[in-house]
Amino acid sequence: MSEESLLRKYNVAAPRYTSYPTVPYWENDDFTAGQWQGRLVAAYEQHKSEGISLYIHLPFCESLCTYCGCNTRITKNHGVELPYIDALLKEWEMYCTLLGERPKIKEIHLGGGTPTFFSAENLKDLLQAIAGAAQFHENAACSFEGHPDNTTEAHLQVLYNLGFRRVSFGIQDFDPKVQFMINRYQTPAQVQAITKLARKIGYQSINFDLIYGLPGQNMKGLEETIREAIGIRPDRIAFYSYAHVPWVKAGQRHFTESDIPQGDEKFALYQRGREMLVTAGYEEIGMDHFALKTDNLYIAYTENKLHRNFMGYTDQYTHILLGLGVSSISDCGTSFAQNAKTVEEYKKYINDGLLAVQKGHLLTEEDLYIRKHILNLMCQGNTYFDTEIPAAITERLQPMLNDGLLTIKDGEIKIQPKGRTFMRNVCMAFDNRLWQKQPQTQLFSAAI
Repeated sequence: MSEESLLRKYNVAAPRYTSYPTVPYWENDDFTAGQWQGRLVAAYEQHKSEGISLYIHLPFCESLCTYCGCNTRITKNHGVELPYIDALLKEWEMYCTLLGERPKIKEIHLGGGTPTFFSAENLKDLLQAIAGAAQFHENAACSFEGHPDNTTEAHLQVLYNLGFRRVSFGIQDFDPKVQFMINRYQTPAQVQAITKLARKIGYQSINFDLIYGLPGQNMKGLEETIREAIGIRPDRIAFYSYAHVPWVKAGQRHFTESDIPQGDEKFALYQRGREMLVTAGYEEIGMDHFALKTDNLYIAYTENKLHRNFMGYTDQYTHILLGLGVSSISDCGTSFAQNAKTVEEYKKYINDGLLAVQKGHLLTEEDLYIRKHILNLMCQGNTYFDTEIPAAITERLQPMLNDGLLTIKDGEIKIQPKGRTFMRNVCMAFDNRLWQKQPQTQLFSAAI
């Protein structure tokens, strides 16, 4: 079957599987913040020596990027910085009190929004208060997301002095027409200059985010964007499919589906971009990610140490991920918890002396079993069964087996090279919750 035929067959709505169960299938009715706290404390007592991962959500942006699906707050009022930082520090202190100590930090990531909306000095104060009194794990990894248009030398230097060695710049596309459509502007010269500065300061891993399938995007523009990007030579490139979910993010109603490459046209963009990245020496890692062989993400992949969580792919593994800030998601291995989704609700919880947890899920034994196999597939491209593979999974995989997307032998399910494009489809075959309760409305973006 041709790649175009495979696309038509498998380009269905599919989760990205940063977790299992996926958020729409959490059983919130039986969940309480107290249960989350109990499971978190139990997990910490068992795994405290390995340290924790910490995600800090900084939601503010000065302008709306209309493609964006993140939880953001648009404002030019920088007076919001200090009250929000105060809430973050109160939340952190609540978690430290709950755990009985300041945990070792093995990984910190600042996401958004636009973390570089905050002044360098305010970020310094925030991180010194959180990490300055904590013991860093010897292999701690610290990273942040930066907008090429407002990340300054002060941001880079302050965060470097605090232990940050990785930065991810959101580029998406250099084509002026696409930038106008998505309201996101930066030039190749700006990106080259900030990348050069980051390297001079000492950053060891620089990532560029690129997106295919954006409104107004065409083959010529995408090729030029990728040529510009690989010419700057970042250590990693995340090459994502644009997720068109206007029923979730109203900003995406700025354009219509007629503006968006779809079907064969979008698949051709993906194929060409992938080809250019591989030809330029970037190794394909998991799903959507490419890295040079010198980068820690590639090294983790070759050593079977790649991990995936709510922050995406990482070369660090911890059982506990704490999310601080509005809408952040935490994971203690046996439970998920998500904070309130508006800044006002989040701050009210915190200022009332309560953790801002508003929803969550307690994982069952079946959830843990399925989660393990989905993680294996997403990170390693294969998974093993010690016992017979469940018949329901085998049946769901059969069409993909017939199409040569995977192999099944001696208890191993292995995704083949032409099946990597359809990794999300393979994982869906394991997703019992999705199959038991088919959505009546579209919950996820298309697989390609």
